[in-house]
Amino acid sequence: MKTNFSLSDFDFTLPDDLIAQHPAPQRSASRLLDGRGGTIADRRFTDLPELLLPGDLLVFNDTKVVKARLFGQKQSGGKLELLIERVLSPHAHAGHEVAAHMKVSKKPLPGAVLQMAGGFTATLLGRWPNEGGPLYRFRLSSDPYALMAQFGHVPLPPYITHSDSADDEQRYQTVFAKNPGAVAAPTAALHFDEGMLAQLVARGIALASVTLHVGAGTFQPVKTEHIADHVMHFERFEVPPATLQAIDACKARGGRVVAVGTTTVRALESSAKFGPACDDTNIFITPGFKFAVVDLLLTNFHLPKSTLMMLVSAFSEYEHIMALYQHAIAQRYRFFSYGDAMLLQRLSLST
Repeated sequence: MKTNFSLSDFDFTLPDDLIAQHPAPQRSASRLLDGRGGTIADRRFTDLPELLLPGDLLVFNDTKVVKARLFGQKQSGGKLELLIERVLSPHAHAGHEVAAHMKVSKKPLPGAVLQMAGGFTATLLGRWPNEGGPLYRFRLSSDPYALMAQFGHVPLPPYITHSDSADDEQRYQTVFAKNPGAVAAPTAALHFDEGMLAQLVARGIALASVTLHVGAGTFQPVKTEHIADHVMHFERFEVPPATLQAIDACKARGGRVVAVGTTTVRALESSAKFGPACDDTNIFITPGFKFAVVDLLLTNFHLPKSTLMMLVSAFSEYEHIMALYQHAIAQRYRFFSYGDAMLLQRLSLST
């Protein structure tokens, strides 16, 4: 078993036509690659209830994607794009401040007032979270959530080549999304519809939720060959007391905790590692990580050389993950956010 990893170990060649540009016609109509216990089996996502056991606990991420992409121009007329990563002061009396990525040919100076499409303004205050920070702090002229809802665009991932549409506004959002703040969807949960949730409950499978507001950093490439040198982005999260109680009850009855998506894994394992009071995490899960909570993981297929490839390799053994990915490519599974899913078992459960 490999123990010494570098960035190139997590690379693979993916044909462009396997990158899903649109979702399946129905949410639960995707394929499911079953990789539990070191095996490989081709299934449908609708098989999932049969693969779980009464007494298991499914944990979802209930974050809601906001239309965080905003367009505008500098006073000189130069075009720009903002991607709001975090609303810093959501209440009117607090100043409408946000932290955002800025895409522009030449960066404006602090104090610059940007004219945004829709007629509102964004005043550049400086960098965030400090003077050398990767993001920019802006004051918007009105409530950020209201402006995004009215004038924003769905922040589709960089590998999706079409502009956002009304279909994306519906399908790049889970059916149970309720806490606004994400700029990327928890994509493993996109496969669930109301019918699937009802089947799971009828089978005796418990449901619970966490909230982790997925940041644009989830698509940030790892640039260091020595993976320990990579600096992870922070994301806000919350594991409610009711979910902690549901996990304890699940473990007590001999059930398994099934995380829907890597964002749910990050929230649950952060809470276990740093305590329930923790509300901001940059946890970096790589092979050798000791999982404390999650037993099974439902996830989509991830980008080559990404931190999420490292996470699933930590969860279910590197060689097995690479074999699953080669099988998925050979069998023409659909990859990334709008693609198919896979079901994994924690390494220590299969040994």
